[in-house]
Amino acid sequence: MSKTKVLFDLILFVNSKRVFVAQDVANEFGVSIRTAHRYLLELTEMGIPLYTEPGRNGGYRLLHDRVLPPVIFDENEAFSIFFAFQALRNLKSLPFEVNVDSVTRKLYANLPNDAKKKVVRLDEVLLFETKNRNLPSPFLKEIINASAENQLLKIEYYSKTKTTVKDVTPLGVYANDGLWYMPAADVSLGEIRLYRVDRIVSMENTHKNVYTGTDLKSWLRSQHNQESKSSIKLHAELTREGMRQCSGEPWLETHITKVDDDHGYIEATISRTEIEYVSRYFFQLGTSVKIIEPPEIIASICNLSREIIDQYT
Repeated sequence: MSKTKVLFDLILFVNSKRVFVAQDVANEFGVSIRTAHRYLLELTEMGIPLYTEPGRNGGYRLLHDRVLPPVIFDENEAFSIFFAFQALRNLKSLPFEVNVDSVTRKLYANLPNDAKKKVVRLDEVLLFETKNRNLPSPFLKEIINASAENQLLKIEYYSKTKTTVKDVTPLGVYANDGLWYMPAADVSLGEIRLYRVDRIVSMENTHKNVYTGTDLKSWLRSQHNQESKSSIKLHAELTREGMRQCSGEPWLETHITKVDDDHGYIEATISRTEIEYVSRYFFQLGTSVKIIEPPEIIASICNLSREIIDQYT
């Protein structure tokens, strides 16, 4: 067996054992104690976090989390992983403690020279543009762990009007538009509510098991189904500036029809739950847009206009 193959198998052995002595390695690989110690020293030089415990009952143990054995990727797979990590850069927080720059450096360092040149070139012409939010979400890992175990969390939540303490059982977390969201079963309300993770001020795990009766994917599907059932038609006329502004919004750009250089319109369907958000968006566009329907958005924009007028009269 080649030395490379031995070291590869030794990483698998270390991952599975976690705590062991050199004699275990010697027995497993049919080598002397001295050779076993040498192999383990080479693992530490490769960056495997082994800790040596001296003494009669000492041995080796793996620090921190398990490490993954070497994995061989083809060029396209390596490029996909490299640029997938690039896409994570604009997320202020990630669920697990990972240094995106460190991971991409490791992946880049192991590419052949011609592939490195291609990565540099691709990095100049390929960009994942997402909204950069400077809002940390420090409890992601805790929420994921509690979701996996159906554990009840006591959270302090900063809402629109006040800060409240809630007992919730999270279904999980998902990212959307640069922000992290947590659907969770609210004990006091007896229903699932959606919370922004960056607005959670503090969190305590009660370690009590409370089953929600659903999971994250099922809940998201149900939300999409509800939105489609309660959807209403949106029709708006746009000026040249209105087309320019709306074309920069992912939720609108595919619904814009250009009549000529100075006129266009939007035809789309939206959920009734989005009326306030849509109203406020079009309100800030002023005369660049004119809502034709639904009447609920027209009324909402009129109310917003009156509030501004009242403030200055």
